[in-house]
Amino acid sequence: MKFGYTIVYVSSVTETLTFYKEAFGFETRFLHDSNQYGELETGTTVLAFASHAMGEMNLGGQYQKANPNAAPLGIELAFVTDDVASAYAKAIAAGAIPIKAPIEKPWGQVVAYVRAKEGSLIELCSPISG
Repeated sequence: MKFGYTIVYVSSVTETLTFYKEAFGFETRFLHDSNQYGELETGTTVLAFASHAMGEMNLGGQYQKANPNAAPLGIELAFVTDDVASAYAKAIAAGAIPIKAPIEKPWGQVVAYVRAKEGSLIELCSPISG
């Protein structure tokens, strides 16, 4: 068993892929011709997006849609960067919703939080030094 994908259901896959490129610098790895499913170039584990129509087809609508106007779901996507402050500013300039500005944690890691346009909670963090 290995962890292969995180799939976020969204209203517009193409708009979401564009936002993640502008906000975080991730290139599109794959976009299906139907525009109902797409993946980002994120490393070993794939971050993918599927339309709510696909969520309806796959799950019969039995899931909670992320809503940027409501409290975030109890899950976050964490993106590691050496410059959290710059990443935070870039994400906000691209339309991310600021949640918590960068702060250094007691263990030395710098962490900030934003919400993506589709409602996902995103942690921007420096690597944890061991």
